[in-house]
Amino acid sequence: MNRNRFAPDRGLTTRMVVTMFLIGLLYVVFVGALLALLRGSWPLIIVIAGLLFVAQFWFSDRIAAFSMGAREVTPEEAPELHGVVDRICALADMPKPKVAIADSDVPNAFATGRNKNNTLVCATTGLLRRLEPEELEGVIAHELSHVAHKDVAVMTVASFLGILAGVITRIGLWGGFRRGGRDANTAMIAVLVPVVSAVVYAISFLLTRMLSRYRELSADRSAALLTGRPSALASALTKVSGQIAAIPTEDLRASQSFNAFYFAPALSAGATFSKLLSTHPTLETRLEQLSRITTELDRR
Repeated sequence: MNRNRFAPDRGLTTRMVVTMFLIGLLYVVFVGALLALLRGSWPLIIVIAGLLFVAQFWFSDRIAAFSMGAREVTPEEAPELHGVVDRICALADMPKPKVAIADSDVPNAFATGRNKNNTLVCATTGLLRRLEPEELEGVIAHELSHVAHKDVAVMTVASFLGILAGVITRIGLWGGFRRGGRDANTAMIAVLVPVVSAVVYAISFLLTRMLSRYRELSADRSAALLTGRPSALASALTKVSGQIAAIPTEDLRASQSFNAFYFAPALSAGATFSKLLSTHPTLETRLEQLSRITTELDRR
């Protein structure tokens, strides 16, 4: 049982279970279809898929931290950030994670790790330079809420399965063509496998985006209730969103692939495709929720 003082969210738990069930079912069908189409390649498909999944599960936190440029820091190197993390962990009654800083002017933060023993919370230098202490506390509480609710691990696994679809397809096609020659069956496989893979990826993508948007709202709510200062979190959200808009587009695009892990998206939904594909709810939606929480707390 996960024991901490972050407000539980049954809606988030239900969505995580349903998302993982649907994605798991989707991949059972996907692998079954590939095995039927690429009979000669099934041992290679199963072995490679298994190894990739194990590697992703065990090393995803290190991969994410490395990709985002996170550098673990000591209390002597970053006393203010460590102090904030210490206070939030004491409030939440949870173990202190590793603390890191990413050298980036993009104001943001993220947390990663599959369990409480290998959790890492990271803030960028751009975020530390722009936020007041109470605003930073709200952001760190938001990130540690993801850890407490275990949705970081779920998002890591769910996101990986989309990548796995493409990898398995390329492996299967490579093995199938090497064994199958250039007959009519090979030509049919060349059409069907990419189509199946694309459909699986698209469904996985939409499912993880829906879960991602809800988990951000859940983390905002839990952080606001834990700190008792929803206005500080709202201020941080407004400030970060406004400052991100001033960052050069090329710098934002370099961070965009990690949007699902960030406190605020590097590029907004309007700047990419549509809100349906966004990893985060709109700023207006998040601020409206924090306003309602402020009203709830005032009535107590």
